[in-house]
Amino acid sequence: MLAVVLACALGWLGLATPGAHADVEDRPWYLETLRAEEIWQETRGEGVTVAVIDSGVDASRPELAGRVLEGTDLTAGAQGAHVDIEGHGTTMAGLIAGSGAGNGVRGLAPGVSILPVRMMTDSETLTFGGDLAMAQGIEYAVEQGARVINIAVTPGFAPGSSPEMDAAVAEAARQGVLIFAAVGNQGTVEDVSFAADRPGVVGVAATDEDARRLTYSNAGSRVMVAAPGSDIPVYCDWPDGELCPTAPGGTSAASALVSASAALVWSAHPEWTKNQVLRALLETAERPDGAERDDETGYGMVRPDRVILDGEGDPGEPDVSPLFADYEAGLDPPATPAPRPESPDAEPSGSPLPQAGTGEGDSGSWPWIGLLGLAIAGGLGTVVWAVRRRRRPGIRA
Repeated sequence: MLAVVLACALGWLGLATPGAHADVEDRPWYLETLRAEEIWQETRGEGVTVAVIDSGVDASRPELAGRVLEGTDLTAGAQGAHVDIEGHGTTMAGLIAGSGAGNGVRGLAPGVSILPVRMMTDSETLTFGGDLAMAQGIEYAVEQGARVINIAVTPGFAPGSSPEMDAAVAEAARQGVLIFAAVGNQGTVEDVSFAADRPGVVGVAATDEDARRLTYSNAGSRVMVAAPGSDIPVYCDWPDGELCPTAPGGTSAASALVSASAALVWSAHPEWTKNQVLRALLETAERPDGAERDDETGYGMVRPDRVILDGEGDPGEPDVSPLFADYEAGLDPPATPAPRPESPDAEPSGSPLPQAGTGEGDSGSWPWIGLLGLAIAGGLGTVVWAVRRRRRPGIRA
């Protein structure tokens, strides 16, 4: 079945007024709100790998030095996972693991390892393998030991089933991996973007400083949790790398900050399963109205500081999902995840690491086998779609 690209909502939401470059604040507001400095006295996310399925990650950026693994490139050109024409994937990696070096992005979990999975090139000419490539990216991340998968790209595929995605998400659940995905930035209701619309994937909305939904953040029953999306330091120019300190970051930035929050909690509690990490984050999320949940911000804005510093949030049953219990119990075989083993720390950029498809242990050759299978079955491997970007003022969506 051929997946049709209906729209492209990359989530690269940080475009400020041309020329409005400024020094980036050392501590953006959300780092203060989440008490990042205090958290870092306990953990910086060490031992946890976060996979970033996106436009690639530029490992040469000083703020990401030593944090980026080799990864894999699933695009047709296969230039390598460290190539990032768009800059979106690098920004997401920075919001997760950036050190702030070189006036770069300062991340919430600067000790984590980033596993880049490149599935697109840029926002003008996108190289997609459709939902198959997304599924392969998830499978690759699980095989490489990622505990958290961040999906901040939201290509709009035709509604309907996707056996490849269903299988990939199910296997991630069995292997104890958390998947967070941006819900999209069109301001729609009950119309969240792929892959946040899939069972087993935690949809992430964007909030302001008062933990309230930002108007562009999509809403609906698939919204499960939220994170800051306003005044986010993102790149104004790429590849020059200049930062705008107070740009809208959108649901992309929010998903990255939720992924970083999960990594911090998991690093502090390595014995927990994905269900316990998620349950603790949901129980401690901040809501301005005191309600348990709504379709705008889900259970609220994540507060990993409350889990790590205050000991709040009952982790509960290790093998029962707080969101997807019925879904996971219905899998064949069902998901009963054990705690994920600690991930290896990233080696400095440029160090020899096994590259997908190199034949080292044959660990990365399967994505291309899958693409060949699709070509044989459907007459088409990857598809290059020229998609016109639709813009909101200051927001690429």
